[in-house]
Amino acid sequence: MPDPTNPAPVLARISSDASCLHQALRALPAERGASTLAARLTDAQDLAGTALRLFLTLSPQASRPSPTDLLLLHRVAQIAKAAQDAAAELTAALARAVENQRRQAAATSRRVVLIGPTPQQFIESAADLLDRILALCDAVSRDRPESPCH
Repeated sequence: MPDPTNPAPVLARISSDASCLHQALRALPAERGASTLAARLTDAQDLAGTALRLFLTLSPQASRPSPTDLLLLHRVAQIAKAAQDAAAELTAALARAVENQRRQAAATSRRVVLIGPTPQQFIESAADLLDRILALCDAVSRDRPESPCH
């Protein structure tokens, strides 16, 4: 359990994990297998879980939280939401990729109608959400200079 008076180590881990996942998604070709995409999805879910646990650790800290404490809680909640949204986008990418593979396998002619948005578009959306997490971590770092994210 993280020290509620010093969220910096957990925020640093969130930032590092988001950065690594962001790089992995940017390098992920659309035609990669479902297992690779599922692994990235699991990473996004783990990231969301870490942010939610941090939120729970910080929330009961004071009966009358200061505006600074409330701002930190707000930013951690936004980080958790962005991570959950990224996981949802990756879930949609996985489902779409599997559906498109099924359609291609079942096609009796060369012409296959694939449904959109494409898995790659969902992946790009998830990467954009990870950018948001990194920006929020930077904002926390600016708000709490003693609690750097990086």
